[in-house]
Amino acid sequence: MAIDLTKGQRVDIGLHKIGVGLGWDPNEGSTEKYDLDLSAFLLGSGGKVPTEAHFVFFNNLHSPDGSVEGAVDDRTGESSDGDDDETIKVDLTKVSQQVQEIILVASIHEHDINRQNFGQIRNSYIRIYDELSKEEIAKYELDEDFSVETAVEFGRLYRREGAWKFEAIGRGVQGGLETLVGKYT
Repeated sequence: MAIDLTKGQRVDIGLHKIGVGLGWDPNEGSTEKYDLDLSAFLLGSGGKVPTEAHFVFFNNLHSPDGSVEGAVDDRTGESSDGDDDETIKVDLTKVSQQVQEIILVASIHEHDINRQNFGQIRNSYIRIYDELSKEEIAKYELDEDFSVETAVEFGRLYRREGAWKFEAIGRGVQGGLETLVGKYT
C-alpha cells in the first residue's frame, strides 16, 4: 500500500530498482503549455556533484555509474492522460559509493521567457514506485502555492546505515534549474 507523504516525512525504500514519476496539470482554464523537467543531482560528500556528469537532466540522460536513467522530455505534460508526465529510473545497486544522496527536482523550462511559475500549476506530485511491479511505494503532492518559484526540490534519496530512504523536501526556488545547478555544482 502506497504512503502519501507530507513535507519532511521519510520512508524506507526497501527495493533495488525504482521509478520516480513526476506529474502536473495546468490550472483550470489555462490554455498555456507548461514544460516541466524532472532532473536528479547525484551528490557526494559536501553536498555537491562530483562531476558535471552526475547531474542527470534532459541533456544528460545517464549517470556515470549507470544507476540513474533520465526522463525523456515531455514538453507539454499532455501525453500522460493523468499519469506520470516524466519518469526517472534508478537502480540503487549501481549507485557509486561516492554518491551519498540523489536530489530529485522539477523545474519549468523557459520559465523566464514564458513568465511561468509553480503557482500556475496544480496537482503536481512526485511518486516512487517499484520499477519491476509498477506498484507505488510513496507519493508526495505539493500542497503549497509556489507563486513565484520556478523550480522545486521535491525530494531526496539518501543512504542511511546501508539502506536507501526517501525524504519529501518540497522546497521551491526562484531562477529555475539554473539556481539549483549553481547550488549543487
